[in-house]
Amino acid sequence: MSGTMKQWQLEQPGRQHLRLADVAIPKPGAGEVLVRVSAVSLNYREKLLLDGGGYAGMTGPLVPTSDMAGEIVATGAGARRFQESARVIANFQTDWVDGLPPRQMRSLGASAPGVLAEYVAMPEGWLVASPTTVDDAQASTLPCAGLTAWTALMGSGAPLPGQTVVTQGTGGVSLFAVQLASAMGAKVIVLSGDEGKLVRAKALGAAHGLHRGHTPDWDAAVLELTGGQGADHILELVGGDNLGRSAKALAPGGRISLIGVFEGFDVRFPTVPLMQRHGIIQGIFVGHRRGLEDLVRAVDALALKPVIDTVYPLAEFPKALEHLDRGPFGKLVVRVR
Repeated sequence: MSGTMKQWQLEQPGRQHLRLADVAIPKPGAGEVLVRVSAVSLNYREKLLLDGGGYAGMTGPLVPTSDMAGEIVATGAGARRFQESARVIANFQTDWVDGLPPRQMRSLGASAPGVLAEYVAMPEGWLVASPTTVDDAQASTLPCAGLTAWTALMGSGAPLPGQTVVTQGTGGVSLFAVQLASAMGAKVIVLSGDEGKLVRAKALGAAHGLHRGHTPDWDAAVLELTGGQGADHILELVGGDNLGRSAKALAPGGRISLIGVFEGFDVRFPTVPLMQRHGIIQGIFVGHRRGLEDLVRAVDALALKPVIDTVYPLAEFPKALEHLDRGPFGKLVVRVR
């Protein structure tokens, strides 16, 4: 395939340096496939990288974003995992296939090329077949947000029916946790600073909603809602000092999945509550390809529909970033095709 395509590029650090460029359509090399991109979903990571100095050492134009759904339109020599016309999604961590993570990992849109373009060429091992029950916009939300929630909930033992899961906020990871955990029969408690978003989270399956502004001691409220037992699984999406409240809200033998960094990358918390309850804190950095394949099967089996707040056209990527600043309910998607 020849010709040119549209591609968002970052010429130097800072979102003010983004530009929509015309470039040649890439050709797949040996073991690679060419994907016609349909949709790209955005993550909080985009803000961290664009505005937080994550690209400080970049050299040359960089293509941002990591989460893509599309269709294979050409294959390179030796590529056999997918046929042309297959619908696929990108694996966030390119080379982590299964098991424990490698010491050094590459992720799309940072140490590996990003996907915000009309076409991308990449090794076929970086891709997974899309679910059959959702469209490409919905499928594009799975590689980072969906898989992060899946890894947190399923990576070390799934929540049992009747157990309690706490998740923080109403972004993509949190709402995937609501849908997945409630489908497993768990009771989900959602924390948010927006009453309207709490109502919407309950409509997705959450059992309770706690307003962070009205209930700053939310750990005590979780204990009250669970009859003093505490939460079996907590998705810690805030970080910073909030981790201390998560430790206080934990049930004996419970697990905290440390995911988010809204309050910064450093945490400090009283250790006695965690020690007394024999609690576990596990770090979560998305997940491996086999986990994404498992999530795809679950999406189809559960008829799960990812929550999308707004879809933007390709040319309005900067507007989508502004919406990301405001905090969406669920995911923001850029429609490429």
